[in-house]
Amino acid sequence: MEKLTKPMQLSDNDLFLLSRDAISAACQAGKIIAEYAKHPASVQSKTGGESYASQVVTEVDFLCQELILKTLLPSCEKFDLALLTEESTDDRMRLEKEYFWCIDPLDGTLPFIEKTSGYAVAIALVSQSGTPLIGVIYDPVKQTLYHAVKGAGAFRNEQKWDFIHPSHIDRQFLTVISDRSFIQQSYYSKAIEALHAIAIELGLDGLKHIEHGGAAMNACWVLENYPACYFKFPKQKNSGGSLWDYAATSCLFNETGAFVSDIYGKPLDLNRPDSTFMNHRGILYASHQNIAEIIQKLYKKL
Repeated sequence: MEKLTKPMQLSDNDLFLLSRDAISAACQAGKIIAEYAKHPASVQSKTGGESYASQVVTEVDFLCQELILKTLLPSCEKFDLALLTEESTDDRMRLEKEYFWCIDPLDGTLPFIEKTSGYAVAIALVSQSGTPLIGVIYDPVKQTLYHAVKGAGAFRNEQKWDFIHPSHIDRQFLTVISDRSFIQQSYYSKAIEALHAIAIELGLDGLKHIEHGGAAMNACWVLENYPACYFKFPKQKNSGGSLWDYAATSCLFNETGAFVSDIYGKPLDLNRPDSTFMNHRGILYASHQNIAEIIQKLYKKL
């Protein structure tokens, strides 16, 4: 492919073609993950955040990254795209190029090791300004493909996904989704008590808490478990997930009409220059804005 020598704006057709590349890469990686999930994982350690989940890696992470890059590197040449991947050093070209691929080859390595649900492939295309343009998430457990393209909508298993807020709620619980580190926080008991009270105020029977998944599936589960929310409060230390954990699902939420922001209601900082970690402002996904506002008020109280 001929490399473009000057910055360019991607057309709608460009984004469509790039989304097909990302879907192909994610599904191929998902097949590898599904095959390796049948066997015990060989676990290694790496430098990460403060949580154990951020410090573990398997050979599958690297195999999937290699496969994904093999599929996406031609597009980097053609469109002059930068790369940010979890299992490679950040070369900071994402701050110089107009766009960059943001890749987590195996999000939720810990649930993958434990042989539970909650792991996925996550691939996003992000602009230099931090706007997610493409988001692809593939769940190897249920073989579900989620993807979205800015301005073109969201899709679930290649079918247009119009996330309509139901007038009658079938699920009688408020589903609260969090990382397992939430349980270790000093404010955990108070937060759960407050959230249970909020569920009752909303006319629901109570609270359901999911805390075993990786970031990508946690966000997708918000859409699958209306009414629901997934949040992480800001932290001072290098923790709270990284750019590749949230870029793809941020695009998905933007296109479904669900709510995604940092804990203060501002857009996620998806091209943070000083770090790849997202701990500085937290994250907040919600099935609708009313629940998001409730979580923001809860954070202020805690």
